[in-house]
This record gives sequence, C-alpha cells and structure tokens, in this order.
Amino acid sequence: MEQDIIKNSKKIVIKIGSSTITSKDGVINKKFLDSLASQVKSLIAKGKQVVIVSSGARIAGVSTLCRWSRKEDVNYKQALCAIGQVELMDSYRIIFNKYNVHVAQILLTREDFNDSSRTLNIRNTLFTLLDENVIPIVNENDTVCVEEIKIGDNDMLAAQTTVLWNADLLIILSDINGIYDKSPVEHKDAKLIELVDDIDELEKNISIGRSSSFGTGGISTKLKAARLVNKFDINMIVANGKKDNIIEKLESGEEKGTVFI
Repeated sequence: MEQDIIKNSKKIVIKIGSSTITSKDGVINKKFLDSLASQVKSLIAKGKQVVIVSSGARIAGVSTLCRWSRKEDVNYKQALCAIGQVELMDSYRIIFNKYNVHVAQILLTREDFNDSSRTLNIRNTLFTLLDENVIPIVNENDTVCVEEIKIGDNDMLAAQTTVLWNADLLIILSDINGIYDKSPVEHKDAKLIELVDDIDELEKNISIGRSSSFGTGGISTKLKAARLVNKFDINMIVANGKKDNIIEKLESGEEKGTVFI
C-alpha cells in the first residue's frame, strides 16, 4: 500500500517529530538529518516536491544551553524555542547543503491559517520556494504564541500545511512503527494496524498509551491530523523515523507503517 501511495504522490509533506530528530540525550541527531536529506534528494530526483514540518526547536535549545531543562515557565519555553530554532535550522542548512539542496524557514501560528490574506501569502511563498527547488521547513512560531506550546501542535500544523498546499500525502515520522491496537511500550502483544479507512471505528477499538519523553504529540493528535487530511482526500502514513532510510523502505515495501487512506 505504501509503495503505491508514495509512488503516485507528487506533493509530499514530511513531518519530523521531536523524538525522531533528537538522540536519547536530546541533541539533534545529525545522522538522521543526513539520511533525511538523502531521501528528500531522491524524491526530488523522481519529480516530487517536498515540504518538511519539523519539531525539535525547544529540545535543541535545551541541549545548546545545557540548562533550563526543568524550567516550565512559559517565558523560558519560548526563549528555548528561540535559541533552538537557530541551532535546528543551522543543522538543516549545513546537512542539506551537502546534497546541494537549499532550505528555507517558515514560522507559522494558528492565526496564520485563519486569515485569508495570510494563507494566500503562505501558499505563494511555498509555491515560489518549491518552483526554485528550495525545501520549505515549517515550524511553529512558538516565541510569539503561548497556546502553540502544548501537546500535539506540530501534528496538526503538518496537517494544516498539507491541506493548505493541497498535497497528495502527509508522512508523519515518529518514534513508533505506526498505530497499534494498544500501546507497544506497555503491551508486548500489541499489533500494528497497517490500514485505516474508518478513523471512528479505529478509535473504538484501540487503547491509547502514554507518549514519549521528548515528543509532544501522541496517538490522539495523529488521529486528529489524519481526520483532517483525509477529509480533503489526502492520504497519510505514520511510520518509525528512527529506522534507517524509512521513506525509501516504505517506498520499496521493505518497511510498513500505518496508512490512513
């Protein structure tokens, strides 16, 4: 299923979760970014366009300063995002440049999606960047919008960006293989659900467990994102970004995730 969907998708949004882009100690995982850059370059060579929605700014801020990690005051959270965004984008710029791929930063808030003139400007910027073979990297503008710092926003940011751009596919790379009938962390007999064509029915039959320590999104936010993009006839795949070359392996059929069709 993943093979055909990726093959037939020309416009692809890839969402990178915090737990995917960082190592166990919270430092930006340069090996992962190198693999991502290589895979994005491969997709471009096949005539596809790619937009990246990337988490990780706050964690990068913590690892950059090596302090404030336990400060929960919103001002510290926003300051960490401001510091970490520089580190995050610098890592993207340096590593993607190795593959002769240029990147651009787009910072958005929920308000941007509720204003018609702003959404038009976002669309125009996306189209212009992609026409010039520059990869847009979208993140939340956490430093100016308090309510953006909460569970799961980047899953929904990815879904909203996917709809705004009228993409064909959203790939969410997380620290899980996909959606299970129950938490695989808590239950060894959990089974991967490979295909979802009815989210309401899925929600009735699964048990949602806890999220990871670095990630801010859980299973419920991914279902919410899937519900939004599916409403606009856009497919979504949830897969394990920790696995080497996961996008290429999904495309070749070597790996499986959960497809929301």
